[in-house]
Order: sequence, then C-alpha cells, then structure tokens
Amino acid sequence: MSLKEQLMADYKTAMKEHDVTTKETVNLVRAAIKQHEVDQKVALEDDADIVPIIKKQLKMRRDALADFEKAGRTDLLDGYKKEIEVLERYLPEEMSEEEILAAVEKIADEEGIERSMKSMGVMMKTAMSKLHGKADGSLVSKMVKEYLSK
Repeated sequence: MSLKEQLMADYKTAMKEHDVTTKETVNLVRAAIKQHEVDQKVALEDDADIVPIIKKQLKMRRDALADFEKAGRTDLLDGYKKEIEVLERYLPEEMSEEEILAAVEKIADEEGIERSMKSMGVMMKTAMSKLHGKADGSLVSKMVKEYLSK
C-alpha cells in the first residue's frame, strides 16, 4: 500500500472512530500533497516524493511547539504533540546517532576527507548526499562536527 493510499485509509478510519486529531492531521497532509501536485503540475505516486512533504509538515509543528512553549500556551501544546505523533507514523525509521557517526567515519575514509573543522563544508555536502532521507540534517551536522573535532 502506497503512502497516499495509507493516508486515505487512515483518514477514513479516523472519521469512523471520531478521532478528530488524526483526521484533521491526515487531512492537512493530504491537502499539502495535493497543493504540491497542483503547484508543480505532477502526480505524486512514489512514497519518496511524499516523505519530504510530511517532513515539512512535521517541522512546522515542531517549530510551532517551541513557540507555544516560549509563549506559555500550554493549551495548544498537547494538540500539537498528538499531531506530531500522527505524522511520525508515516515517516521511515531514521538512523540513530551511532549509525550516523559510523557512516560519517566511513564517508571520510572513502573520500579521503581531512579530519579538521576546515573540512566541514565538504564533509556535510558528501554526508547529506549519501544520507539524504535516512537521517535528519541537524543530527548529521552534529555528528559531523563531533567527528571532525576529535
């Protein structure tokens, strides 16, 4: 079952079970996918094309969560946390810090990248091209810095 089909099935299930949070979150994701299709004049069928849209929705909610915490809006925190949980169900499992660090070390050895902070740009570019979609960019950056500063 493709991600689009899964979203539709989960939307229908949420409607039947009166799960408002899941229904609204899935509906927003489906709308974002549809908007992307209309804007780009393409039909997204491949899951690899849909995952970045879901990640963008997730990032928007995480950013809003931080803003709500700063503003003391605890009434909105729980709803957004539930939405984040719903969105995370549709994303593939990401690499752990240990796996990223091992991949960074392997990439540095293969590419012959010098182990100094001067190599940060080259290392990040290479690491992100090889780990794209498998790991969070901020986590990769953290692991690259850790590796290069040793």
